Amino acid sequence: MKRSKQTRDEIEAKQRKAEEWRRTLAQRAAERQRLRDYKIALARDEVAVVTSQLAPSNSYSIPDFVERGTYRPEPSVCKDCGLAEVWTPLQQKWWYETAKGDVFTKAVRCRACRTRARARKSAARRVHLEGLARKKPSAT
Repeated sequence: MKRSKQTRDEIEAKQRKAEEWRRTLAQRAAERQRLRDYKIALARDEVAVVTSQLAPSNSYSIPDFVERGTYRPEPSVCKDCGLAEVWTPLQQKWWYETAKGDVFTKAVRCRACRTRARARKSAARRVHLEGLARKKPSAT
């Protein structure tokens, strides 16, 4: 025969599990709705701005996409190779809201040139650190 404390603990555990399941279902439904909104927005070539997700800025002015309330496709020309490219609304949303990029920056390089610049900086950093390691006297 179970004691009342054991039974109460089992009931509470089941209730917690049910509550977690309801929360999971609500999160899934919200994610599905967000995906539907994205698909609708992509059809219009606009994605809504979530201003609470933007990085703080000390400027008195407001970026045009915040005033407008949506991200729109922006044409740009790569400053390295000169390739014309479109900065998509989803890329802008990721840059401003997820990566917390400055709201007054724009895309200036194409994806290939960004990858090359990142690799070049990484190689330069590695060479610098190797040079520092060689300079440092070994502790023996």
